[in-house]
Formats: sequence, C-alpha cells, structure tokens
Amino acid sequence: MQTVIKQRNTKETEISLTFNPRGEGNYKISTGIKFFDHMLEQFAYHGGFDIELIVNSKDKDNHHIVEDVAIILGSAFLESLEDKKGIKRYSGVIIPMDEALILCAVDISGRAYSKCDISLKDEKTSDFETVLLPHFYNSFAQNSHITLHLKQLDGIDTHHIIECSFKGFARALKAAIEIDEKRTNEVPSTKGVL
Repeated sequence: MQTVIKQRNTKETEISLTFNPRGEGNYKISTGIKFFDHMLEQFAYHGGFDIELIVNSKDKDNHHIVEDVAIILGSAFLESLEDKKGIKRYSGVIIPMDEALILCAVDISGRAYSKCDISLKDEKTSDFETVLLPHFYNSFAQNSHITLHLKQLDGIDTHHIIECSFKGFARALKAAIEIDEKRTNEVPSTKGVL
C-alpha cells in the first residue's frame, strides 16, 4: 500500500489530496462545508487514514464539492491499494451512535456498486444537504471499484445517523484492507484478480 497524492481540477472545483491508507488517523480537511469537514474528519480518524484535503469551490455549489471529493477520495483509495495482494477484502460492521444504528458492509471487489438504505427526515443538517449523502457513497464506490452496502437499523437524529454512517464506513474499509497473514502474496479471489 502506498500514499497517494492527487489533484482534481474542473470548471467547478480545484481539489488537492494526500491520502495514506495506513496512517494514524491524522487529518487536515477544508471543503468549505463545515458539516462535511466534520464527517470526513470522522472518516479519517476511524479509518486510520491520514488525509490532507483542500477544496477550492469555483461555483460554490455543495453538490459539486461533495461529488468531486468522493471521486478523488475513491480513486485515491483504489490507487493506494496497488495490486491488493494480502488484503482481507470483505468486512462488515454495525456501529451505534446514541439512538442511531448503522450496518456497513464492503467488498473490495473490483466491481462498483453502492446501496445506501438510509432514511433522513431533515433536508439539511447544519450546512449539509442530506440528499448528498447517498451521492457521496455512490461516487466513492464508483471510483474505488468497491461494493458498498449501508443500512440504517435505527435512528431519529439526522446528525447522528449521518455521522454513524461515516464512522461505520471508515471502520469497514479499515478492516477490509487489513493484511491476511496467511495469504500475504495472494489476491483474495479464486479468479486471481480483483
């Protein structure tokens, strides 16, 4: 696994990212969306990922910020895994946060799929539009080539539910990229590729 440095420049955003999948959970994050920064800080800390992420939004559209961050993060995650030899590949967690309870399952499969079964009653929490939550996860999955399932098992508070999902996602990814000491030189598939 390797640290990845990436830039993404479009007519909508300019993003610089340094991503280390085997870090200490250190972060320096500035997207221009306070709540999204907080969620990405949870992602870094609970995943043990070192992330330095700076976003300059040209059109001040939160949709483009969230989408482009997911694209660059997902592609950096994929690149950081290199040939994927030795990883455990699968992981599933159930994470509580007060009344919220989220199930997250991932397969680093090489096949992009995302299902976000989360019901949010509020259209916004702080400065984050909740419709962007499944869009973030779908864009990350498409660009990291992972299979991702998120399912809300309980919860009322929108902030808690979203934060719980980010923590669960981080911990599931962290577990899925752990090295299987019995198969350190194998790609975790009978096909020989992921």
